[in-house]
Amino acid sequence: MKLEQIGYEIKRFRLARGLTQAQLAAAAHLSRTTLNQLENGLVKDLGIRKVQAILEQLGLMLTTQSPPKPQPPDFLSLASTTASVSFKTALTDHELLRALLTGRVPANRRPHFRALFEEAKPQVMHGVMRQVGQWTKPGRVAKNLTKIAAAIGWPGDTSKWTSD
Repeated sequence: MKLEQIGYEIKRFRLARGLTQAQLAAAAHLSRTTLNQLENGLVKDLGIRKVQAILEQLGLMLTTQSPPKPQPPDFLSLASTTASVSFKTALTDHELLRALLTGRVPANRRPHFRALFEEAKPQVMHGVMRQVGQWTKPGRVAKNLTKIAAAIGWPGDTSKWTSD
């Protein structure tokens, strides 16, 4: 949590307890100006002891925790969004997944796949291949992608997405 966020939380708890800035600052042995600047995100640096003194007056404490692990991008969702930008109805993640696992294009979704093939960045298509590939036999998604391209009459080369 950043100091600015801590300041906003301090303000929220101070107000919930019905304290003025002057009351809290005096109890924590700080100036009201310092507390005001902290609550409004204007303090760039404030010692931990001062922050702890304020928190103690509010019955709060500062704890630490490991940040959450970053999640990998959901390439399937990115691809279905890319395929749907120009259309009234969207190609759902489920429809795209099913097509990539079976090689069959859902009814009324040929234009979506054409848009996907023409508009998607290679990184997105590589990511889709890896993401969907974890649920099937090696090479199946690449084979089905080529099959879908032929079914919609797309003249491009799908190998640029299937090779790393």
